[in-house]
Amino acid sequence: MGNQFWDSRKGRRIIAQAENILGNILFALVLKLFLLPAELVTSGATGIAIAAHELMGLSVSGTLLALNVIMLAIGWALLGKAFALSTLLSTFLGPIALAFWEHLLGSYTITEDLFLCTVFSGLGIGLSLGIVLRAGSSTGGMDIPPLVLKRYFGIPVSLSFYVLDILVLMLQAVVYSPERILYGIVVVILSTMVMDRMLLLGTTRTEVKVISAHSQKIRAAILAEVERGVTMLHGETGYTNRQTEIVLSVIYNRELPKLERIIHEIDPESFLIVNRISEVKGLGFTSETE
Repeated sequence: MGNQFWDSRKGRRIIAQAENILGNILFALVLKLFLLPAELVTSGATGIAIAAHELMGLSVSGTLLALNVIMLAIGWALLGKAFALSTLLSTFLGPIALAFWEHLLGSYTITEDLFLCTVFSGLGIGLSLGIVLRAGSSTGGMDIPPLVLKRYFGIPVSLSFYVLDILVLMLQAVVYSPERILYGIVVVILSTMVMDRMLLLGTTRTEVKVISAHSQKIRAAILAEVERGVTMLHGETGYTNRQTEIVLSVIYNRELPKLERIIHEIDPESFLIVNRISEVKGLGFTSETE
């Protein structure tokens, strides 16, 4: 049993590292194909690197690498070794992947349409960063200052992120037209929305509460036919003050039609409450055995 648990943990770490690598390579490809050719602005260390390229002619990938290394050193010193190790791969892989794509693709671009570049930049950045974050890693760079401010000064991380994003966008406003800035804001908003969706992808479940006079039959059916856990809650009806049992179960989303059919076959007059929940941890969903 111990060896199986160790092998499972090792397997998850390998998968997480593979996702981290994939996310960083995809992020760099999106920058090369859509963001940089369209001269769109963005937030974070990438935005600073783009501004440095326009103002001083510095390489975007080289500047990004330098910024990431500086932030990694700050994170190591102020946030600890464990955090620094979680960002180590992304610190180097992102800029190296961007340099690779720049060398491989040269001046090749898929489209020069500004709207398409904006849309696919937002989608691609959100998707790639979502993959990295789901792997339990961090992109490093400008993710680190908000965490430092939170630990030492108690400033909310979300507030720091917003302020830094605004400052980086203002820095790029010096070299880009107002139109490019507006499109860049769309990129940031779209990428944030996609990233949030990615973080919830595959973790959402459905919570079902059933109020019925046949609660025990429904409980037995869920256990036998759906093979999901059940919790019996005790309640009281508001109108008649009658004691009743409430069947509570959390299921996979795809199991809802089957569960509804079973419940209605047992008691067509049952009262169902269905909620979508963002994440479930525990036996049957995240534990090794059910």
